[in-house]
Amino acid sequence: MQVKKKRIIIDCDPGIDDALAILLAINSPEIEVVGITVVGGNVDAMKCAMNAIKVLEVGDRLDIPVYLGESKPLVRDLVTAEETHGKSGLGSVLVERNKNHDLIREGAIDFLLENSENTHLLTIGPMINLAKAIEKDKVKFNRFLSITSMGGTFRSNGNCSQVAEFNYWVDPHAVQIVYDNYDKLITMVGLDVTRKCVLTPTHRQLLKFIDTKLSRFIYDITEFYVDFHWDQERTMGCVINDPLAMAYIIDDTMATGFSSNLEMVLDGNAIGQSMIDIQGFYKRENNVVVLTKVDEIKFMNMFFSRLFSKHKKDIDIIIGKS
Repeated sequence: MQVKKKRIIIDCDPGIDDALAILLAINSPEIEVVGITVVGGNVDAMKCAMNAIKVLEVGDRLDIPVYLGESKPLVRDLVTAEETHGKSGLGSVLVERNKNHDLIREGAIDFLLENSENTHLLTIGPMINLAKAIEKDKVKFNRFLSITSMGGTFRSNGNCSQVAEFNYWVDPHAVQIVYDNYDKLITMVGLDVTRKCVLTPTHRQLLKFIDTKLSRFIYDITEFYVDFHWDQERTMGCVINDPLAMAYIIDDTMATGFSSNLEMVLDGNAIGQSMIDIQGFYKRENNVVVLTKVDEIKFMNMFFSRLFSKHKKDIDIIIGKS
């Protein structure tokens, strides 16, 4: 029996882990990627769009449209994460302009609104495009069947300040607009669960042994990421945040959490903190499902098995069966 595919739009700022999320999406039979909308974040918006094209080149899916979106936050100046993702956004992999970059289209906001019906939204970058779409047409925006967001943190410490996760920190005002105006619960795939999903040196060695165009690309872009994680956190390997959010859309038994209300800190030293009202102090309606537990082996098994299905036996040996 043919499985009905979930239509999704990926709103992103590629970004090393954004690239991995896109690759997981286009290699999953349950998913139809309607398009990719790009926002400034890890690097500037045009670099992000060029990186999205690069990922689609590697994945042989240049049929998927890429739309350029907002280049700066609503209120703050854009602060990028080149120290984490490299000057290009894909680590030490240089992305040189070529004819395929002519495929980058303008109009991310209109694309989001015109394709919201019967579509799920995966947002793995700052929420600036989403906030702008709400400001333009809240009714159309609320036609999205679901929103899954890689961002925020609950109990875990921040990754760009003591308390803030980068995607939400870049534009907390946009995040607040989205959570205040979307009429369903948004799933927050935050650092509490993504930090458990580490691409280890053993996983990267497996990529080297698989030795395909795709495995070499992933190995190369994550090398910079590994160095950053060692310098910053003494992590052996690198945390791959965004693919978990994609995996959760495919299989929502992979992680669990609870419903609550999210409010953003909009200024001061704690700017970008995602405050989760677990005890209902403010008596506000729930607007978020906060994921707190994840089966990281099941996730890693899905990630490798989807991208390298011909090597399932080796993946089972190295990662374990989910």
